[in-house]
Amino acid sequence: MENKPVIYTKPLLIAKLKEISSMGFVPNARGGNAGGIGNTLEDLLGIKENNLPIPNAAEWELKAQRINSTSLTTLFHIEPSPRAIRFVPQVLLPKYGWAHKEDGKKYPTGEMSFRQTIHGQSRSDRGFKVVIDRKEKKILISFDAGSVDVRHKDWLESVKKRVGLEELNPQPYWGFDDLEHKAGTKLLNAFYVQAEVQSVRKKESYHYTKVMMLQKFSFEGFLKALEEGKILVDFDARTGHNHGTKFRMRQDCLPMLYEQNTVIL
Repeated sequence: MENKPVIYTKPLLIAKLKEISSMGFVPNARGGNAGGIGNTLEDLLGIKENNLPIPNAAEWELKAQRINSTSLTTLFHIEPSPRAIRFVPQVLLPKYGWAHKEDGKKYPTGEMSFRQTIHGQSRSDRGFKVVIDRKEKKILISFDAGSVDVRHKDWLESVKKRVGLEELNPQPYWGFDDLEHKAGTKLLNAFYVQAEVQSVRKKESYHYTKVMMLQKFSFEGFLKALEEGKILVDFDARTGHNHGTKFRMRQDCLPMLYEQNTVIL
């Protein structure tokens, strides 16, 4: 007999997640450890990857993470405005970049790098910061030469020669409307499940101990997370390739991004 696909109502899913939690540590279902925490949970629920079979499921997703992880989750990629300028390859890299560590080795001589992971709480060691302008409804990237760490004084001198030490002009930015739309389509209502992890002879097991139901994306919560350094903007470009500008999140802050947080476990 064929197994019929499982259809969950929210109460049925909550009951099943409580049952899975009561099982204690469960071995990783997929062998390798990458992604195992989510894959194992999907297997226990009897569902396909990223497919939560709830009526109106397009609005819901299952998110599983390790408790106390320090890694960052990529929320989405979006390049800054003004769109008339390809800001990262045309401004940040040639005017504010530095020699790539593989310059003249893995990459051609003269290969430049611009890698910065920045947020709104404090400036990076190269003087960059995320600034939120609620009046203009923009999230801006700011540069302050006075905040650059002394270790980068040679680089700062080179920036002075290339472009001067004033604020970025124009400043790259994201409009609130664009960003709210992008984030809102990515951050759906979610069942957020966290697990304790045990590793024995390089084989992981998971105990799914915390479950929250997160509803209604909150753009104000998103802005607050940026200001508090919980969401970061990640630039990763070199002369030969721009890996794209990402918004990334610290693992523990997902509930900040929703209006309703219901603790289930």
